Amino acid sequence: MLTNDTIATVKATVPALRAHGEAITTHFYQIMFRDYPEVKAYFNQAHQAQSTQPRALANSVLAYAENIDRLEALSEALPRIIQKHVALDIRPEHYPIVGECLLKAIREILGEAATDAVMNAWAEAYGHLAGILTQAEESIYAERESRPGGWRGPRRFRVTRKTPESEVITSFYLEPVDGEAIMAFEAGQYITILLEVDNQPLRRTYSLSSASGNNHYRISVKREANGVASNFLHDQVEVGTEVDLLPPSGEFTLTESTRPLVLLTAGVGITPAVSMLETIADTGRKVHFIHCALNSRVHAFRDHVDTIADQHKNVEPHYIYSHPLNDDRAHGEGFIDAETVGQLLPDDRDVDLYFLGPKPFMQLAWSIASDLRIPERQIRYEFFGPLEDLKVG
Repeated sequence: MLTNDTIATVKATVPALRAHGEAITTHFYQIMFRDYPEVKAYFNQAHQAQSTQPRALANSVLAYAENIDRLEALSEALPRIIQKHVALDIRPEHYPIVGECLLKAIREILGEAATDAVMNAWAEAYGHLAGILTQAEESIYAERESRPGGWRGPRRFRVTRKTPESEVITSFYLEPVDGEAIMAFEAGQYITILLEVDNQPLRRTYSLSSASGNNHYRISVKREANGVASNFLHDQVEVGTEVDLLPPSGEFTLTESTRPLVLLTAGVGITPAVSMLETIADTGRKVHFIHCALNSRVHAFRDHVDTIADQHKNVEPHYIYSHPLNDDRAHGEGFIDAETVGQLLPDDRDVDLYFLGPKPFMQLAWSIASDLRIPERQIRYEFFGPLEDLKVG
């Protein structure tokens, strides 16, 4: 348990964290990558360059300081952090590295304000949080290892199929090299793939894009213009290539409900929605599958979704193209808006809304959900970065 003096001292640093939090976390990553380059593989450097990772961490540190005397207020945030750590195979030996570098960053950014009392309090507070996280993460590691087909740490898989889904998205089918069973997963979860590109280790998470219950995992990867991992997968990984995978993780999963389900996606955000659709189509639950794309050339899984809809009358697809080609067939053109979505939903708006896509689309989807007064407890999404960046306007 934390002492009252520690709690009071940490809470007293809240104003400084509000003013300098992102500077602290940016400096923290610089220190850690310099002094412990072996952990760099655990972090997507594109998120570093865009400052989304330092910003997200700064918000997490601030939230911890603000609520250090009532951690139950973090009951929604902590499980997401734990799942991300488990997805990347964060281990107990990593926590001292993070603690050392974070404390060093706090001292160097805050200067004279980082007194010995402040630093001692934050060292104790960090140790307390690290203990909570490592205990929770170990319980997940052990539980997954005990499942049928489960495992802990990297496991070798082989690419058995490589299928283009659009001009920019390709699916990879992965089967275990050992030929043994694989762990079941929940629709909407993702998997982490370990790669080595130009002699540099990388870890990347990709949504699973099919229903569970097969002898393989399928990921569907968009080629990003400057994406180190995505370009490597598209250009270098072929049928027969072997890679290491970590077990499925993630909280962006379907909840038990009989309400109509709205899957609102854009771009490669369609991948977990396809997994959800395959999982739920034959239950009879109403599904509005709304997908936004530039045009048919980059619209993945259209034929697949249409086939599911033909076979299940409870599934209604709706496609919107912002820049359609001359011969494109879409239900709408331009950008999604509340009027378009509202026309598809029941009048009482009593639906479960799941949305995923690029950040501007996510911001628009949140605004639409607000305009339509869909209850916030019935809205689910997966978003990298602070929630404030999503709830704009």
